[in-house]
Amino acid sequence: MNEPTPAPEASPVRNAEFKAALLLVLMFVLVAGTAVYLLYARGAFEATQRLVLTADDSDGVGVGMDVTYAGFPIGRVQRIELGKDGKARVLVDVPTKDAHWLRNSSIFTLERGLVGGAKLRAFSGIPTDPPLADGATRELLVGDVAAEIPRLLNSAKELLQNLSNLTASDSALGASLENVKGVTERLNGPGGAMGFIAGEDKKAQELLRNANSLILKADKLIGNADSRVFGKDGVMTDTQAAVKQMNGLLADARDSLKKLDAVLAEAQAVGANARVATQDLGALRGDVDANLRKIEQLINEINRKWPFKRETEIKLP
Repeated sequence: MNEPTPAPEASPVRNAEFKAALLLVLMFVLVAGTAVYLLYARGAFEATQRLVLTADDSDGVGVGMDVTYAGFPIGRVQRIELGKDGKARVLVDVPTKDAHWLRNSSIFTLERGLVGGAKLRAFSGIPTDPPLADGATRELLVGDVAAEIPRLLNSAKELLQNLSNLTASDSALGASLENVKGVTERLNGPGGAMGFIAGEDKKAQELLRNANSLILKADKLIGNADSRVFGKDGVMTDTQAAVKQMNGLLADARDSLKKLDAVLAEAQAVGANARVATQDLGALRGDVDANLRKIEQLINEINRKWPFKRETEIKLP
């Protein structure tokens, strides 16, 4: 038999120790670089200023929790401690580049919902206020929805108890309903509303009889008034006759007024003629005066030529 040929021996790796050391160094550098990058990404090397928030308790607040402003994170919780006054102190680091959003009038709230974790929020109502100083302490306003649940349960329990007392058989509402039921039965009874008002059946019947007699008297009175007013010899007939006579008198008055208008028209015409005649008389008077002056001049001329006549007076008719 032929013997198997032995496998060749592997040659040793050259500088194996150096290569292993170099690999370890590279791994260390990689891990350190990753750690530094993570610290840088989380803002470990960024300039920050400290903000202290105080609250009665720190329930729901954890280290690394963000403080948001308008939905954007501007700070991170670095530590939570218990103060000497028994209140929780939440230490927040705010980057210097985002610190200008916080003012002296800013408020900080811690909102705890039924679903999800708590939220730290900042609100700045007056942007023109001075910036918040480094190391400033502000009170944290806590709004816990879960804390209102026991109060709501107590209110609901009281409401149900009051409702049970209100609907009980011996309650005031039950007595009122019984009274309403009794009133309804009385109204639906034989006496009706009159029986309810009178209180007893006999009194109700007597009241009904009196009411019926009053109704009959009212009917008779209305009939008499109808006959007196609208009858044959009633007031309306006399009134109609008086109205007809009044219409006749008014017609006569209208005729008289028409005659008076005619007389006035004639008088106006006579007045116009008189004015015209007066104007003619004035002209005639002027002519007569002119003739008289001429006659007077003629007489004077005759007297001047007839010397024996001394009396120069002329008597006019």
